[in-house]
Amino acid sequence: MTGRLEGKVAVITGGASGIGAGTARRFVEEGASVVIADLQRDAGEELVAELGDGACFIRCDVTIEDDIAAAIDRAVAEFGCLDVMFNNAGIVGATGPIADTPADAWDNTVSILLRAVFLGTKHAARVMVPQGSGTIISTSSTAGVLGGLGPHAYTAAKHGVIGFTKSVANELGQYGIRVNAIAPGNTVTAMTAKVTAGHHENTDGATDRIAKMSLLGYAGFPDDIANGVLYLASDEARYVTGHTLVVDAGHTTAGLKPNRFHVGETVQYHEAGRTT
Repeated sequence: MTGRLEGKVAVITGGASGIGAGTARRFVEEGASVVIADLQRDAGEELVAELGDGACFIRCDVTIEDDIAAAIDRAVAEFGCLDVMFNNAGIVGATGPIADTPADAWDNTVSILLRAVFLGTKHAARVMVPQGSGTIISTSSTAGVLGGLGPHAYTAAKHGVIGFTKSVANELGQYGIRVNAIAPGNTVTAMTAKVTAGHHENTDGATDRIAKMSLLGYAGFPDDIANGVLYLASDEARYVTGHTLVVDAGHTTAGLKPNRFHVGETVQYHEAGRTT
C-alpha cells in the first residue's frame, strides 16, 4: 500500500462485483473510504466485511435518482465528504438485430448505462462544487470507442458516456473538479463470462476465450481496470480531465492478433512509384 488515496472518500456504483468490487479493494488498499452502492445486498455486505471499517454498503438502483442521491449523502454522512464518484454500474442490456430490438429494452439499457451516469455526476457535483474539489469517473467501454464491439444500445450508451464526460469536464473544471472516463476492453467478470462462455460462473472459460483474443496473449481482470481508475482518482492525474483512458491490451489501436503483414509474409507496397 502506498496511500495514493489516503483520506479520500469514494462512491462506487455497481461496487459489489466485477470491476466495481476490484476498484473498491484497490481504493481501500490505497487509504480511501468507500461507499459500495449496488443492488446486490449479499455480495455488497460480504465485500464490506472483507474490507472492514473503510467501507460501507447501501442498496442502490441506479435508475432511481433518489437512490443515487442517497448513496452520495451516505458518503458525506459516514465519512465527511465526497472526493471520488465512480459511475460504474452496468449491464449488457438489449441485444439482437436493430429491427427486432424492443424499445423498452433499449430504454432500460440506456437508463442503466447512460442516464445513471448523468444522475451520479449530477449529485456528485452537488457536493463537489461547494467544496471546490473532486473527481468523477465513469465507465465507458471499447464499444464506446469503436462500433461493432457490442450490442447497439450498449454501444450507443457507452459512446454517450464519452461525450458526456467531455461536456461536463468543460463545465466543472472551473470548480477544481476533474471528469474522466475509463474504457475497459474484454475483462474477466461474471458479465463477460455469461457472454463469452455461456454462464456467469464460468470465469475460467471466459479467461481462456479473452486470452485467445488478446494482442498480449493474456486476459484482463478487474484489477487491471481498477489500476486505471486508481490513477484517474489520484492526485497523479491532477492535470487530466475530459479524457477517456482505454485499457484494452491494444484492441482499439493495434487489433486483436497479428495480421498477415506481421507474420513473415512478403509485403508489397508502393512508394514514389516503386514496388518492394
